Amino acid sequence: MDVRPYRATDEAACLALFESNTPDFFTLQERADFANYLRTMSDPYFVVEDEGQVVACGGVFVRHDRQTAGLAWGMVGRTEHRRGYGRALLNARLDWLRQHAPEVGEVILDTSQHSAPFFAHLGFETTSIERDHYAPGLDRHDMRLLLGAPGRRPEAP
Repeated sequence: MDVRPYRATDEAACLALFESNTPDFFTLQERADFANYLRTMSDPYFVVEDEGQVVACGGVFVRHDRQTAGLAWGMVGRTEHRRGYGRALLNARLDWLRQHAPEVGEVILDTSQHSAPFFAHLGFETTSIERDHYAPGLDRHDMRLLLGAPGRRPEAP
């Protein structure tokens, strides 16, 4: 398994990961937003490869206050869930923050009720839930991971 920065040539593979997780984790209407994000993003985005295949992808951003970071468009191919790829992707994003934004004390994300248990298992806490936010039956969970005082970084989950 290898985690590396996203390249434009990864676009089709990342869109295929998105489609493999529709409609349970993403709505079909979000596909255009994700495709646009891949083409225009300026923040770090990563892919996880295993035996030459892209099996996961996800990004990270730092807010202007430099105290808060967020996770963006993270996903693992539907047939690849529960194989450690999501954890490797999360660790790579947290490692990027440790190296490039050590002052960040909180990482935020929004996800559905289907992915929230994964993040909770790795130390994130739910701060709010909005029922049917993404689509009927697809709730939004806002979550955060406190990283401690600025300059002090816990080990990756």
